[in-house]
Amino acid sequence: MNNKVLITGMGIVSAIGMNVETTLKNLVQSKSGLGKIRLLETRLKENLIAGEIPYTDTELLQMARIEKIPGISRAALLGMIAVKQATQQARYKPDDTIKTGLISGTTAESMTSIEKYLPDFLSNDSRNEYIESQDWGFSTEIIAKELGINGFMTTINTACSSAANAIMLGARMIKSGQLDRAIVGGTDALSKVMLNGFHSLMIVDPEPCKPFDGKRNGLNIGEGAAFLVLESEELANKEKVIAEIKGYGNANDAHHLTALSPDGEGALLAMKNALESCRLNPGDISYLNAHGTGTMNNDLSEAIAIEKLFGNPPPFFSSTKPFTGHTLGCSGALEAVISILALQHNLVFPNLNFSTTMQEVSIRPETSLVENMEIRHVMSNSLGFGGNNTSLIFSKFES
Repeated sequence: MNNKVLITGMGIVSAIGMNVETTLKNLVQSKSGLGKIRLLETRLKENLIAGEIPYTDTELLQMARIEKIPGISRAALLGMIAVKQATQQARYKPDDTIKTGLISGTTAESMTSIEKYLPDFLSNDSRNEYIESQDWGFSTEIIAKELGINGFMTTINTACSSAANAIMLGARMIKSGQLDRAIVGGTDALSKVMLNGFHSLMIVDPEPCKPFDGKRNGLNIGEGAAFLVLESEELANKEKVIAEIKGYGNANDAHHLTALSPDGEGALLAMKNALESCRLNPGDISYLNAHGTGTMNNDLSEAIAIEKLFGNPPPFFSSTKPFTGHTLGCSGALEAVISILALQHNLVFPNLNFSTTMQEVSIRPETSLVENMEIRHVMSNSLGFGGNNTSLIFSKFES
């Protein structure tokens, strides 16, 4: 149970870049990927902005370097691109003697496909290729087959904490000896169902989101994918280790279907559990990548939890969703990669668009890039609808 869980590869695609290098460059340059919706055909495209990846499904298929699969979803294509980056860096090779699992998180896996199927499904049998892709595990199965994974495989859907829970499950299974290696992360594509759904809740900002700002007005939807390769300490090549997953915690405040508890108790408990799991103190955290969606409820609840746990001042904290948009079930993996980049390069990325401190709390996020800071431990929060909250802690590897 004391087996360390080490990260040997990571891949990422989002509105700010189709690989790790471009993502880091745009984070450092404070270059947001939010903008006009160009590819998704929706009546809201003239009214809302999003973190849309500027490539068609045909172009993504070429980037994924796979043969066309009937009914393949955009989320599956994004996931394939990200997972291939991660496995290439980790020098992954299928090996039946190594207990390998694939765990992916998603909120809206099949939404883009069902939108192609529904309009004329009663009269048009030529669209039946999209029926199979209605399964939320569709992209997971495609990725597993491509990677030659025949062992453990599962898909997690716990709203916005889906990919964070995928990472946590993979780490727990390695620690318990059930797996030697786990490929973990998540993928979600922009869809009309999700855009319209959040818009109907009146929590989408037509302008770039302002997490933790006193005048915040909602979130921006994004799309993307990110994956990590986790390996046991015995299996990993120590020279290739990127970071260690030091701790993790999950809690469910069960307050409301689409809102967090106003006192922040769910997020607070998740962060406490993460610290306790690896015997760290609040003062050990150098940077907190907050969930920070830009909505009234989420940001206040999370800020209250941060203030309760860390006091004032807290560690440097920021939300990076003004860069990528809220990528839903994928966000926990996307922000895990961003957290690891902060750890690797001793950087704190800015919380864009912030100007006014919330009246209810005294803390405020970091608004400019912080460089040359010694960072040993980074916490990343993912807070989901229904109150499913997860905190992950990434640390520099010390052999």
